Amino acid sequence: MNKQARNESEIFDDLANLCTSSGYAHAIAYFCFRDNTLRFNGKNVSIQDVLQQFSSNRLVRTEVSTLIGLMYTKEIDLSIPEPHIIQEYIDKTDFLLKEIHDSMILPVMSDLVSKISEDKDFNPFKNGSALREAIFYSGESAYDFQYLELSIKKYSKDNDWFVNNKGYSINEACKVVSAITDFQINRINQVFQDLINKDPREWSILPAFIFNVEEISDISGIHTIIVKSVIESFTAPTGNRNESFLAIDDFNLTNAYPIIKIEDSSYLLFQSYSLMEALYETPFFWFNDDNSYRNIAMKHRGDFTEEFSADRLKTVFGNHRVFTNIDIFDSKNKKLGEIDVLVVFANRAIILQAKSKKLTISARKGNDQGLQDDFKKAIQNAYDQGFSCATFLLNNKYKLYNSESHEINVDRNFKEIYIFCVVSDHYPALCFQSRQFLNYLKTDIVMSPFVIDVFSLDVITEMLQTPLHFLSYINRRTEYADRIIATHELTILSYHLSHNLWMDREYNMMMLEDDISADLDLAMMSRRKNISGIDTPEGILTKFKNTTVGKIIQNIELSELSKTLDLGFMLLRFSENTIETMSDGIRTIAKLSNQDGKRHNFIMTFDEGTNGLIIHCSHEPIYVCRSRLRTHCEQRKYTEKLQNCFGVCLDPQNLQIKFLLDLDYEWEFSDKKEAAVKNLPNLQDMMPFASKSRSQGKVGRNEPCPCGSGKKYKKCCIKH
Repeated sequence: MNKQARNESEIFDDLANLCTSSGYAHAIAYFCFRDNTLRFNGKNVSIQDVLQQFSSNRLVRTEVSTLIGLMYTKEIDLSIPEPHIIQEYIDKTDFLLKEIHDSMILPVMSDLVSKISEDKDFNPFKNGSALREAIFYSGESAYDFQYLELSIKKYSKDNDWFVNNKGYSINEACKVVSAITDFQINRINQVFQDLINKDPREWSILPAFIFNVEEISDISGIHTIIVKSVIESFTAPTGNRNESFLAIDDFNLTNAYPIIKIEDSSYLLFQSYSLMEALYETPFFWFNDDNSYRNIAMKHRGDFTEEFSADRLKTVFGNHRVFTNIDIFDSKNKKLGEIDVLVVFANRAIILQAKSKKLTISARKGNDQGLQDDFKKAIQNAYDQGFSCATFLLNNKYKLYNSESHEINVDRNFKEIYIFCVVSDHYPALCFQSRQFLNYLKTDIVMSPFVIDVFSLDVITEMLQTPLHFLSYINRRTEYADRIIATHELTILSYHLSHNLWMDREYNMMMLEDDISADLDLAMMSRRKNISGIDTPEGILTKFKNTTVGKIIQNIELSELSKTLDLGFMLLRFSENTIETMSDGIRTIAKLSNQDGKRHNFIMTFDEGTNGLIIHCSHEPIYVCRSRLRTHCEQRKYTEKLQNCFGVCLDPQNLQIKFLLDLDYEWEFSDKKEAAVKNLPNLQDMMPFASKSRSQGKVGRNEPCPCGSGKKYKKCCIKH
């Protein structure tokens, strides 16, 4: 049989035989150094340095974990083979892993070709076998430092259990794991430098991944007894040689217990990321084995998801706008639903439902029923609960009560409600599975659901720290829910930060590659790991800061007025060129108002002429200019047949917002309005400030030209 056409089990068997070869650990060490190590020159990390991690030749961590798990099925021989033998191991491993990947994809493609001709709406990705590839090769849910940070929060209520049953606290466990990581980073640099003076036959990076208890105790400052207890807790048991690991998506013991004991006093850890992930996830199995504690642990797990989500949202919206454990009752005091976390800000609301369901082994293996059952328990049920609560929230006859039975009174005249479904653990290909499996309804008010894990929520709230920026992103992310394809939620966030997430109506699909998130990866490492690098991606959070429009946005970021929030949404949707044009126009009319004391307008239409924005600069009292601006907005809305016309009155001296108008209603013909706008000039005939805009009122021939050129009107734009 042609090797390209071999089935997956045959290839896996060859890989298993290769991984148990004498000295194969040196090949794994090479892969870990090549594909898991961020290398850079100098003090600062650049985007180009981070992009190394997205090479198409790089093995993903699940592939490396597979090699480790297979190696562990037999006694490990750490002797160093000849250099050409190690190279053969490396080349053959790369070949076999690629062959396995191809063997996953080919059946899906064949199925697609055969069935698409019969059914043009056929979707192969709803089939479990197709999702196996997406699940196995999906990116990591969390940054390594998130696993450490969140482990402390996740197990804070279980600390007594750790002390009594494991001999250490969760804080001590995190410090030991962090110390192992730091030790290996320093050791890699040292071992790599030492290779220069070694015979090529002794070249190996494997010593960088070996440590002992005393070394970690010295770094962490924690007693050796505690250090050893932590290490042993995550060391693969020698009595279990991973015998059940017979396929690529079987349970791999070395994922849950990634440390390997190689002699009485030394340990081997190939991937520190796996240890941090194990610290976050493996205690689940310990608790589950303790019949007397299992139910308590499950409650703590659910509490963590809700409490962490609420805490992160409070950093954006403030404590008084975030409510937890809200019960909904009807007039007969019957409980209708429960909201885990509720956020109310201006005329927007977030209903967050938290779940702690893991993806089972059956689902990972592509079992259709297993996938559907897991997804229903983890996501679909959360969404269904959230949607029903959203309908109740819109009806004032239903009452809201917190956990202390105090009624929550909030303005429930919402323009948009967002439903968040948040899971607490790594759920492979979550973004992709949600696209395939989630059944949901979208109304004029209840938006498409937003499905994420706690790690993504952590990053989003870290980068978008004001209600305006956060809600603006969620608004567009849910609006484009069916039009964006990405393997991970952070890829979409990173694109937004750098390019401002926006899709023209003529496009029905946008696919984002993983390397787009390099900017975000560097920013998070800079913020959380103190790595010297750019801590905010250049884009929506940086480019507009020094523009006139940017300063207006900063002035309204925390405003809880609904009209102000709607204005912010509008401004944040604009492109960089539009922002610059608008800033120029505002500066021009402000300058004119300060020079002649008159009122001046800057007008823009957008969204294919369906919406308009009028900026009005005036020294007049608010009661005077409010009437003038309303009349002007109504007339311009009518002439341009706009669905919505936003009017903003600015103080020309400091460009602070004096008041806002929002005319949002359907256009209809009116004889009265026809007469009122008879002499109103057309936008295309108006003098532009680089966009469609003009100052209000007649400009004298000898007055400064409204375009801002500094010339007299008669010597500049009068001919227009």
